Amino acid sequence: MLTFKRNYFLLTILLFITEVLIALYVHDKIIRPYGGDVLVVILIYCFVRTFFNWRVVPVAVGTLLFAFLVETMQYFKIIEILGLQDSSFFRIVIGTSFAWMDMLTYVIGIAIVLLAEKILVKKP
Repeated sequence: MLTFKRNYFLLTILLFITEVLIALYVHDKIIRPYGGDVLVVILIYCFVRTFFNWRVVPVAVGTLLFAFLVETMQYFKIIEILGLQDSSFFRIVIGTSFAWMDMLTYVIGIAIVLLAEKILVKKP
């Protein structure tokens, strides 16, 4: 069912801005590679929850599976297969290198989502 949830929308915008700032200005060995990956699954989750009135766990699992799919496509060099290796936009959005640690960061991000939903969202 289609809906609009303002709080999730605001979180989506905040997380997107944070991701852009990390990409542009953070060049360390922890926040950019790992923090950004934790936040990206939270961003995708919030975006989906903004527009769809679906239950928490299915959206969280779907988001995690989507992140795993994108990471797997990186393993198979999807950017090169599609001929997008010269596009900085797609290199940033899809990514170019597979890493097992990214899979762990996605799981951590979804764990944060599930914990936050359990603690912060009160059921009527």
